[in-house]
Amino acid sequence: MRILVAEDETVQRRLLERLLTGWGHEVHLATDGQQAWSVLHGENRPDLAILDWIMPGMDGMRICRELRKDATRSYIYIVLLTARDSKQDLVEAMEAGVDEYLAKPFDAQELKARLIAAKRILDLQKQLVSANRTLQFQATHDSLTGLFNRGAIVGILQNELTRGQREGKSVSVILVDLDHFKRINDTQGHAAGDAVLRRVAERMQSSVRSYDSVGRYGGEEFLIVLPGCSSRMGTERAEQIRLTLCEPSPHSTESRITVSMGVASAEGRTKMEELLSIADAELYRAKRNGRNRVESSHDTHCATVILPTQ
Repeated sequence: MRILVAEDETVQRRLLERLLTGWGHEVHLATDGQQAWSVLHGENRPDLAILDWIMPGMDGMRICRELRKDATRSYIYIVLLTARDSKQDLVEAMEAGVDEYLAKPFDAQELKARLIAAKRILDLQKQLVSANRTLQFQATHDSLTGLFNRGAIVGILQNELTRGQREGKSVSVILVDLDHFKRINDTQGHAAGDAVLRRVAERMQSSVRSYDSVGRYGGEEFLIVLPGCSSRMGTERAEQIRLTLCEPSPHSTESRITVSMGVASAEGRTKMEELLSIADAELYRAKRNGRNRVESSHDTHCATVILPTQ
């Protein structure tokens, strides 16, 4: 483990450093509370901190209280080392957020046992954080493509519309539908259809800006959210993305695809449902007008390239 030892007494600090290093831990030293606070808020934060209760600058109890106020960063296990040994002191330390309490002079084997227990708890905590992240990803992402799922992308759109209204900026959306996708499933099987969806998702994700969002809106439909894009910019971006998606694959066995797109833009207090309805209408206009094209409610003169399909 990475362990911070914050102790102003030189003999105690060196003793702890020798013991912890000998047990295979990476040790960082601090001689006062301010140094300890800097280490605890640095880039390479320790897993565990051994803090003396009384230190110059900032005592161990205050460090602990301040540290526990920030629940956004990784948990640091805290062992308070002090000459105080009354039950009231123990209660006060635990209420401040201390995990373990050792009275001076400490026993080396007792400290070693406490560290073994601390590592066990920290490992469990890391497993819990990892499991929560996995569950959160699964709840917001499509399992086949890895893109945002419908609920997540709609939520992102609502947030961007709210921000756009607050900051006076436009937001554009692109509804994307794969042309003749049913034909691929019927003639080549669902595995081939899944491969096409994954390929399209990867190309769309690599074609947008870092602050744009792409989600799987339905079976073969996708929704792209473009913050800060006017209707003209949204239409231009849609055409660029369409051309990227229609590029022949270097793998000759893969099906060549085309897509139809509908673009709508919100400038002002446009409701999300209205915006999506407009984009949907434009998408179906693209379908009616021959597919493999972009249609926009603000610009009907979009470039169209017809590529042969297998």
